[in-house]
Amino acid sequence: MVENTQKNPQKHGLLADAQGLIFGSTMASFAMVMLTHLGLVTGQTAGLAVLISYVTGYGFGVVFFVVNLPFYWLAIRRMGWRFTLKTFTAVAMLSVISTLMPGYVSFAALDPILGAVLIGMLSGAALLALFRHGASLGGVGILALYLQEKTGFRAGYTQLLFDLGVFTAALFVIDLPLVLYSLLGALVINLTIAVNHRKDWYIAT
Repeated sequence: MVENTQKNPQKHGLLADAQGLIFGSTMASFAMVMLTHLGLVTGQTAGLAVLISYVTGYGFGVVFFVVNLPFYWLAIRRMGWRFTLKTFTAVAMLSVISTLMPGYVSFAALDPILGAVLIGMLSGAALLALFRHGASLGGVGILALYLQEKTGFRAGYTQLLFDLGVFTAALFVIDLPLVLYSLLGALVINLTIAVNHRKDWYIAT
């Protein structure tokens, strides 16, 4: 066993944090464009926002931004102002980019099974980038990171439990095959986070 003797891991600089937030928010936005194109849902707060947008007709970006507002109080109290500001920035960018991107991206053909897997991979990579730069996409992600920091319970597992509730509600909104495809995408997202988001594998902050 190799002991980690680095007592003061290098901090991410402003530029590194900026590219991390931009990358994460943009990849997550692209995943959301694919997801809504297929009529699927996802987990976490984004999944709740998607369901609300399907039912009400309001755009995902606006709904996602509003749904996240109550969670910032927990973020400030439990995770600090720096984390909260980064998360607010990431959520705002996702809301704006996901609203604008459909005007620049379209799909002539997109298989729902392959699409679900790609959505899961893109979303997982996006969330990992945000987590590693001290941010999240708000909502349940804030709670999941807090629990991981305090108890060691993996963030991906907390999100998976919340997903079960979201997908149960989805059964009343979209057709069963679409729910099953959505579950596949959520599984890929959460496995990506659970396997890769470990403090002992990544020490920069």
